[in-house]
Amino acid sequence: MVRFSSVLGRLAGGALMVFAAGGSHGAVPPSDLETVEKLGLQPAAQPVRERAGWRAPKLILVSPYLHDRLTQLQAVVPGVKLIEMTHATARDVAAADATLGVCAEDVLTKATRVVWIQWLGAGVERCVKQPLVRERHLLLTNAQRIAGPSIAEHVLGLMLALSRHLDYFFKEQSQAHWADENPVLADLEGKTVLVVGLGGIGTEVAKRAHALGMKVIATRASGRTGPDYVSYVGLPDELLKLATDADFVVNCTPLTPQTTGMFDRGFFATLKPSAYFLNVGRGKSVVTADLITALSEHKIAGAGLDVVDPEPLPADSPLWHLPGVLITPHVSADTSVTAEQGRALLRENLRRYAAGEPMLAVVDVERGY
Repeated sequence: MVRFSSVLGRLAGGALMVFAAGGSHGAVPPSDLETVEKLGLQPAAQPVRERAGWRAPKLILVSPYLHDRLTQLQAVVPGVKLIEMTHATARDVAAADATLGVCAEDVLTKATRVVWIQWLGAGVERCVKQPLVRERHLLLTNAQRIAGPSIAEHVLGLMLALSRHLDYFFKEQSQAHWADENPVLADLEGKTVLVVGLGGIGTEVAKRAHALGMKVIATRASGRTGPDYVSYVGLPDELLKLATDADFVVNCTPLTPQTTGMFDRGFFATLKPSAYFLNVGRGKSVVTADLITALSEHKIAGAGLDVVDPEPLPADSPLWHLPGVLITPHVSADTSVTAEQGRALLRENLRRYAAGEPMLAVVDVERGY
């Protein structure tokens, strides 16, 4: 028996649990394709059967996070052997054709027949950094677009809580105190929100912010195009210029070399003292010490953080106690709707791969998303 004790640690993260949470066991629901089509995912141009190295799979390695989903997954591909990593032998790993949620270097080194990796979250930074993914030109798919609506609602919740100072009122309530002197509340209508990263999540944030009467501006790496409700779409090098007008800045970018540490002292210095910073992208996009300084010195009004660096956030971090800071433990995607959509995409991609059809949610490994 091969022991891959490091795999679990590398797979840890709230987004991965989307696929394991809730639901009942049994046959594959007939609505998977309909559910996936609602997400707007476009199939790859090339059927996977035309990809070098593809063969009808006989054995697929499965992350332990999918333990409770094995029955449903097996129903999709009854002729394929699905083996949970904790039970995989060296022979199993060597014979594997694909993996679901497994992208660790020690596994890929031995799994030389693997052609496809289905990652269980949207952020693929831990997978694309594996040299073998590039060297072997492995097909990588993820859970893009799945959590966009749920995360966007979380962002709106944080924006409303910050602008209405709900954290202050919750504390007063906990002391059964009817406060007489209260902070000044603000409306979202008429405010400007800068969405950094107008991808799947960012577009959903923009849509909801616009519906509340906010002016939406954005940046995106792929170009200047965007929906009608975004008044201006700039390139990443316009971030600092656009940030000067923002009342709220929402980071929705994936973690890449270009986005790592992009929200630093220089960025926070451009914001208005009344501006709020929200992060639902990745914690490492922010220089945490610089964010703490900006908040401590009242350079910005506050922050709403669903992701931080490091995670879990240490108990002695000043972020826990700074005024105007709301922290949630990387849970913005943890809803039942997101969970079912994630499972539907996983089942549909598994079916497509076994049948040699065009895959969904294919990652551009070079770009990192």
